[in-house]
Amino acid sequence: MQFRETPSPNFNARSPGVITLMVLHYTGMKTADEALARLCDRKAKVSAHYLIDEAGMIFRLVAEEYRAWHAGVSCWAGETDVNSRSIGIELVNPGHDHGYQDFPPAQMRALADLAAQILARHPIPARQVLGHSDVAPGRKRDPGERFDWAWLARQGVGLWPARTPYDKGRKTDVRALQEDLARYGYRVPLTGIYGVETRAVVTAFQRHFRPANTDGRADAETVSILKQLLTHCLA
Repeated sequence: MQFRETPSPNFNARSPGVITLMVLHYTGMKTADEALARLCDRKAKVSAHYLIDEAGMIFRLVAEEYRAWHAGVSCWAGETDVNSRSIGIELVNPGHDHGYQDFPPAQMRALADLAAQILARHPIPARQVLGHSDVAPGRKRDPGERFDWAWLARQGVGLWPARTPYDKGRKTDVRALQEDLARYGYRVPLTGIYGVETRAVVTAFQRHFRPANTDGRADAETVSILKQLLTHCLA
């Protein structure tokens, strides 16, 4: 696999530990050139390890042994220094603010190939191939509901649950829902109250695993998908 080497100055040393996360983003800017310029701008103080444009060109911005600055304030499975534990990949896409669109096949194929190589180098479990919105719910929406997580999982990258029958009339136990979301990795308050933070986490979960409807309601389908994921991961 060939890369276009485009070094960013925005990185530092990782804290001691193993890389166990892959975090996917969209750039949220109008053009690839604008995104690349920002990721390489010292004043912006943001970066990623890789950027993939719509045609599938891969730009290498930060070497994997270093800590790129892509996740910001975030958390997964109790880890708050997500940048130290992760590889960050940006996908050129205008995002929700500039005409959000599907991710082209060439871009997705390049991502699958790159991700497979990264997974061969680092012990990243399927459940820890994540979106920015998973690690920063309520603050971030990317890569969003148009990103094809199901296709990526079929390429061996990430996790996608099989859909099974569920009881559509089943009522949601909020405390149990929060505990299950936390077991999967999300940072969520364990209050038994369906407040703003819980709704944001449910919306992030839906963007990843139930993109057809991201209304933030923990309906029976959402709860069923979460249970399936936990059963798969804990088996």
